[in-house]
Amino acid sequence: MSTKTLKNDIPASIVVFFVALPLCLGIALASGAPLFSGLIAGIIGGIVVGAISGSQIGVSGPAAGLAAIVLTAIGTLGGFENFLLAVVIAGFIQLIFGFLKAGILGYYFPSSVIKGMLTGIGIIIILKQIPHFFGYDADPSGDFAFIQVDGENTFSEILKMVNNISLGATIIAFVSLAILILWEKVLVHKSKIFKIVQGALVAVVLGIIYYTATTGNATFGIKNAHLVSVPVPTDFNSFLGQFSFPNFGAITNPAIWVTAFTIALVASLETLLCVEASDKIDPQKRVTPTNRELMAQGTGNIISGLIGGLPITQVIVRSSANAQSGGKTKKSAIIHGFLLLFSVVLIPGLLNMIPLSVLAAILLLVGYKLAKPAMFKTIYQQGWKQFVPFIVTVLGIIFTDLLVGITLGLLVGVVVILIKSYQNSHFLHIEDKNNGMKKLRMTLAEEVTFINKGAILKELNSIPEDSYLELDITKTRFLDYDIVEILEDFAGIAKSKNISILIISERGNVENPPSYKEFFKLRKAS
Repeated sequence: MSTKTLKNDIPASIVVFFVALPLCLGIALASGAPLFSGLIAGIIGGIVVGAISGSQIGVSGPAAGLAAIVLTAIGTLGGFENFLLAVVIAGFIQLIFGFLKAGILGYYFPSSVIKGMLTGIGIIIILKQIPHFFGYDADPSGDFAFIQVDGENTFSEILKMVNNISLGATIIAFVSLAILILWEKVLVHKSKIFKIVQGALVAVVLGIIYYTATTGNATFGIKNAHLVSVPVPTDFNSFLGQFSFPNFGAITNPAIWVTAFTIALVASLETLLCVEASDKIDPQKRVTPTNRELMAQGTGNIISGLIGGLPITQVIVRSSANAQSGGKTKKSAIIHGFLLLFSVVLIPGLLNMIPLSVLAAILLLVGYKLAKPAMFKTIYQQGWKQFVPFIVTVLGIIFTDLLVGITLGLLVGVVVILIKSYQNSHFLHIEDKNNGMKKLRMTLAEEVTFINKGAILKELNSIPEDSYLELDITKTRFLDYDIVEILEDFAGIAKSKNISILIISERGNVENPPSYKEFFKLRKAS
């Protein structure tokens, strides 16, 4: 494995580590699972999935999109051990998806929807991190749904934050944000040392120093509730006691299999969407092999479930942080997994001194890069057919959740395609008068389907009496039987209205054919 990119991958992995740490814990909390299960998923997602995956900047771990499914499943399946069995089975199902080459499904999502997904996630990150930035941590960091686990919604949480600002957390958050911006905009261009040592690491170190220096100060101190909370084992046995194992005795329970298939389907879809999105923000525009990605995710979920971890998907928040921090290859994802492993084993106490507001500052910058105002302007200038699916996806993600928002954007995208198909089925042009008859020329598109029936029928019915219609099908490669029937019916009407019809094709011209069905049947056979 080449070491040439380590100068980029190591600094990026540090940023991804600080982004992933609170998300792993927050998603576990939002899922109603042990906090350690989120860390296991983050470690496996980084090391195992990162090693197998063909994605160069994608980072995997526990996903917010599965939190609601996990929360419900743990209760309905009768315990966390039964749920872990469903995670293991889901991993095997994903392996089957990969062998069946189901990864191609990711390519059928419009670009406007993928860009809307990135922008929507960026806005959600910003909105969700604002309370944490000001030291109001009532909602877990990994809860990205509009209606939160604490009963509040995204905006009511921000309003409640106004009356619950922690001065100490806010001060170090602003200092951290200033450091991050200064590092990226100025210092990184001054010396190579600033490219190796990331601003995020400096901000975290200063956060720990600030917490230590102000401990006990009622005004400027940071309470323990506003710090990272990693489980701290007292000895080796208590560390091993944090692992949970699946209950294979419940394998005959049909509910386990239903949950497993649900997890496999949702996790695979979310992964494919994130793959498509992360490939778009890859500066080198590399293409991830999607079937290999499904098998990597399946392997990760099998191992995660076997040792007590949450389900894993590729996650756009971590992937975008990786790309924006200069990560070049998948080594950054793998190293971030090892950083998570070493930190929870060796220095959990030190991690618990990191203010959440510092990590919120890091995430705010990630969110802004995903949802730059310039993106809205660019998509708007591309026309309504791009902007409408884009904005619907953005709003859907903000006011519901990731998968619902993408589904809404996709549905709107399909409607736009139908409208475009309706409009582009044909072209009608009035040329001149021919021996006292009005001459019209209708050119059909390359593919004309039943969707175009209404538009073509409207045009045919509008043709006046005593006209001469040239029907040009030279470029038409597919003509739906429904359209042939319309032409057949119009032929009878045309005779009564003294309308002559000339069919122009690449095989010659035919005037007033006795049967359109036979003409197109013979044409197809020839």
